[in-house]
Amino acid sequence: MSQLSLSSRRRFLGEAALGLTAAAELVFAGPALAQSTEPSARPSGTRPLATFGALRQVDAGLLNVGYAEVGPADGPVAILLHGWPYDIHSFADVAPLLASAGYRVIVPHLRGHGSTRFLSDATVRNGQQAAVALDIVALMDALKIRKAVLAAFDWGARTADIIAAVWPERVAGLVSVSGYLINNREAIKAPLPPSGEYAWWYQFYFATEHGKAGYATYRRDFAKLIWKTASPRWDFSGAEFDRSAASFDNPDHVDVVIHNYRWRQSLADGEAVYDDLERRLAAGPAITVPTIVLEGDANGAPHATGDAPFRKKFTGPYGYRVIAGGIGHNLPQEAPKEFAQAVVDVARLGV
Repeated sequence: MSQLSLSSRRRFLGEAALGLTAAAELVFAGPALAQSTEPSARPSGTRPLATFGALRQVDAGLLNVGYAEVGPADGPVAILLHGWPYDIHSFADVAPLLASAGYRVIVPHLRGHGSTRFLSDATVRNGQQAAVALDIVALMDALKIRKAVLAAFDWGARTADIIAAVWPERVAGLVSVSGYLINNREAIKAPLPPSGEYAWWYQFYFATEHGKAGYATYRRDFAKLIWKTASPRWDFSGAEFDRSAASFDNPDHVDVVIHNYRWRQSLADGEAVYDDLERRLAAGPAITVPTIVLEGDANGAPHATGDAPFRKKFTGPYGYRVIAGGIGHNLPQEAPKEFAQAVVDVARLGV
């Protein structure tokens, strides 16, 4: 098992294969991950795709959660959270890098994805941000994880941001692609310029019953379109897509996704049990834990330009990195070494 290299940060940043640009605000960067037999940043057509093997299942809160676990059981914990329309395989090349560095890596399917199921047929198939965040807190409790580095993108980054803001004692560090993503439904009611609204076209499609039926019928075609538009320079293979698309066959997938986007637009109610937490989140709580924000230089999904729009939300040790080389929205799958390095580095930011 390879260990963390003692190479300097300068050497790490100088390796062309990593294509990393670090902001001047980065207060600490840990040693680089060892370069050995780990998967390359871009899977080749001759190398088999990485898989997690048999997943584990655990009852946690409202769910029976399907998750992958790799690395030593006694290592520091890193929880990796995927987005939509993606799944745990966004981290298939990140997880072994972190395991080789000594981390216990947990990669759960979010509600409505993969082998994660609701424990009761009566539970609302709710996709609101508070519900998804509490799923992960419940998972940590079920696995007896007191504290972990949370590293994530898209829905997962929003979830990690919420946990870091509301329960900072549970978070050793945060890696958040695209920054501060906590929703305030009232704030987003104001119309955007047409070009901004256009980027959210699927949100309006999902607001209709026609759109819900269309997504249910064509969910794989839909997901592939989002992959292409969100990561326009990512030449993913059919096998890579199919590996993740199987997760969208989850029987709750459509209901959870549709509710998520309708809730954001105030077109669907949340559950009263989450009202107090949503009020806290609507106030835009600061995130005090050590944080590294990552952004791809070719992210085609709606996102902030630079970190100025959200920089003040992060009041603890902080770094901002733009990953060059045509990296899009699914940053951990497109640039696994850079993502894994951020996880290693963020744990050192507060030291």
